[in-house]
Amino acid sequence: MSRNLIKLAVLGVATLALTGTAHAKIETGSTVSNISVVDSDGNSHNLSDFAGKKVVLEWTNHKCPYVVKHYNPAHDGGNMQNLQQAAADDGVVWLSIISSAPGKQGYVSGTQANQLSADRGAAPSAVILDASGEAGQMFSAKTTPHMYVIDEAQTLVYQGAIDDIRSTNVNDIANATNYVTAALSAMDAGTPVAETDTKPYGCSVKY
Repeated sequence: MSRNLIKLAVLGVATLALTGTAHAKIETGSTVSNISVVDSDGNSHNLSDFAGKKVVLEWTNHKCPYVVKHYNPAHDGGNMQNLQQAAADDGVVWLSIISSAPGKQGYVSGTQANQLSADRGAAPSAVILDASGEAGQMFSAKTTPHMYVIDEAQTLVYQGAIDDIRSTNVNDIANATNYVTAALSAMDAGTPVAETDTKPYGCSVKY
């Protein structure tokens, strides 16, 4: 399978093959499936394989100060690392996605991506390399971080910011409402997700 093969089926819409052009924002409440990507180890993944599991998509760029904030170990070992580990403990699939193009800030090889994870103590299920930007364009990912939560039925239940304090200050994390945690907690409780679509903040994705 080609590393650049990415397809996404949206409920009520024919399967789309990417052409490198921008796509309209996927509406929260849409069903997403059949997206194929390749991770930092060269392994293929398909979103449809995760049916029956919650999935978190995290757009990331290790040089972005907003990302640095959430990976900063000064905050209890790292906010993003703690979120990833808690998600793993709950059986949630966490995909960290790097859409930086070659030569742009945040671009890394698979080996470099794995070293970053090791150095930071990160615990995603996989790091997805999206140097073509196709996955990012399909999901209309705008910033790093930009977060998406998908439920067991592969319905997009949340997209937007990681939390409600738009800053690079690690000390703000403790006072922020984390939208990803809130969405996962609501799903566990069988209650509706309160915040389903917020404006993301961070650095622009370096397509």
